[in-house]
Amino acid sequence: MSYEAWGEPDDSPFEAAAEAGWLNPDDISKAMIDVMNERDRQWNDEGFDPDHDNTHTDASLARAGACYALKASENPTQYQPPGLISILWPNSWSWGWWKPKDRRRDLVRAAALIIAEIERLDRLQDPKR
Repeated sequence: MSYEAWGEPDDSPFEAAAEAGWLNPDDISKAMIDVMNERDRQWNDEGFDPDHDNTHTDASLARAGACYALKASENPTQYQPPGLISILWPNSWSWGWWKPKDRRRDLVRAAALIIAEIERLDRLQDPKR
């Protein structure tokens, strides 16, 4: 199911999907709900809708997601290669968009960005999505 099917733009995608009977709230984890709500935030608060995401043909959505996942994997007691995130962060993106928080929040953001890339790839295969 595409993000567009989750309801009106002002609805929480979780609430819209539950109201439509597409999911049972008891069968979905808080993590999944948080990722859906992060996608909603990216779309409605930041304006990163499918048309915007379609312009990222350089895998930058996936790379940004990978950076957030990498940041979440850091262990301060273990060696981290210097500058790995600076190498992976999309060249076309401002460093102002790099906003790591805490491990869980970074993983939610990573998952939402990766979903955005998957949805973009799906639209390439079927533009009606």
